[in-house]
Amino acid sequence: MDTRLTAEQEEIRRTLRGLLGSRCGPAAVRAAVDTPAGHDPRLWSALADGLGLPGLALPEAYGGVGCSVTELALACEETGRALAPTPLLATCALAAPLILALGTEAQRARLLPSLAAGTLTAALAVAGPALATALDLTGPNRGYSAGGGRAGGMQARRADGGWRLYGQAAQVLDGHSAGLLLVAAHTGGFARSRTLLFLVPAGTPGLTRTRQTALDATRPQGRVQLRDAPAELLGSEEADVLPALAATGDTVAAVLAAEAVGAAGRVLERTVEHAGQRRQFGRPIGSFQAVKHRLADVYVAVEAARSTAYHAAWAAARGPGAGGLALAQSLQALRHAAAEAIQLHGGIGFTWEHDAHLYFKRAAADDLLFGPPHRLRERAAEREGLFTRGEGAGLFMGGEGAAPGEAAEAAL
Repeated sequence: MDTRLTAEQEEIRRTLRGLLGSRCGPAAVRAAVDTPAGHDPRLWSALADGLGLPGLALPEAYGGVGCSVTELALACEETGRALAPTPLLATCALAAPLILALGTEAQRARLLPSLAAGTLTAALAVAGPALATALDLTGPNRGYSAGGGRAGGMQARRADGGWRLYGQAAQVLDGHSAGLLLVAAHTGGFARSRTLLFLVPAGTPGLTRTRQTALDATRPQGRVQLRDAPAELLGSEEADVLPALAATGDTVAAVLAAEAVGAAGRVLERTVEHAGQRRQFGRPIGSFQAVKHRLADVYVAVEAARSTAYHAAWAAARGPGAGGLALAQSLQALRHAAAEAIQLHGGIGFTWEHDAHLYFKRAAADDLLFGPPHRLRERAAEREGLFTRGEGAGLFMGGEGAAPGEAAEAAL
């Protein structure tokens, strides 16, 4: 792996940081999240028209830039620094790769150019608590069902030569504002139970969407309700949806890891700046050894997470990688950096309105949606067969056996 960034990658980072620095300060972020959409459409247009950000990792044949996951992760590191509220994650990391992987040629030709141009946004409608499992991040998605068992969740049935959907999904990222919903729904009854993906455009009869109050307002969520709503099947009934969701999950994890690293790096910078300006006992608090040690610990954690995130992005561009492990380390680094920022800002840091809380909420919300870190690590260990039980007593490496949680518990 060559750790040096190319000239093109450096330009992406430089240009995006300059644009977000001028258009996405703390006041602009707070104003954007208070809008009904939860983001600033003018900023999204600037990112799309000026930088081609939505199409960064899409093929040129569909109007994209033709870059890889690595470039998308570097871009998300910059949006993470600014906590920019945009549809980038939901549209470009969750929905677009699934359309590219599973859609028919006609569907890809119809939808991907609009997604790449930023004129159409999309969201993956999977209930929030099940999202990490569906993406194969915290548990094997072979046990995932969009129906939530024999009943509930999202259900699909044939009707009038097409498909109809009914059910609801809560905590859908950008589900309240996306122009296109990619809905995971259960079909086939109990005997032939399977999960398929369906396309539901905004304005479809029977579709109701409401924005939900979320812990992290910079990553808005919505509740999607479908009542006998017509839908278009993505790809064919023979589409292998679960492996595609797992592959997308690895990409999403790598992108989220880079985003978390960007946020952690920025909150550390702001804390160091404050420690150099805040004076106590006639000297800056940053000159005290205890404060230096705490900031040094955060710096080490952030840099270690950055290295892991870059490797995950590099690996994801070449096949299944280590996205889950990188995400676990990056989420922990962000939570550590944000918690220390609150502590070291003193009395003002504990006020809910301080910007340090925006970063802490981002860490906590991503932990709830895509983690927690110990489950991400457990799933990675399960894939590699690190914790298994043989036919005899005791654990060994590399065989078939108990679930990783049971094995880890036995090891303790």
